[in-house]
Amino acid sequence: MSDTRRLSFKEMCEAFEVTPRTLRYYEYIELLAPDREGRSRFYGPREVARMKLIMRGRKFGFQLEDIRQWLEMRDSDGTEAQMRTWVEMADRQLLELAEQRRQLDEAMEELRSLRDETAKTLAP
Repeated sequence: MSDTRRLSFKEMCEAFEVTPRTLRYYEYIELLAPDREGRSRFYGPREVARMKLIMRGRKFGFQLEDIRQWLEMRDSDGTEAQMRTWVEMADRQLLELAEQRRQLDEAMEELRSLRDETAKTLAP
């Protein structure tokens, strides 16, 4: 996408694989502010960049309010206090993701064990 190209509402949904409802919600809570021409919405480079960050934040498991703070910090170059807060949020999220990984590994091991036991009973 060139720097001057704008995406329509439909193109934005397709580009980020989100539903129209999700995109409208992000606008409603003011994470995105597309240009409006009549009833049509258009997303320029700034909104596309913000959407990339929103999607990255969601992938990392952040709440939308955390993402809002991240975007505000990015837009204003962030104060030292904002950056410290962001580092603390990231540290907490890393701990949460590590715990989720541990639980997933545990569940996979248990399932693997049950599967192997069942497979043994089927063996001739």
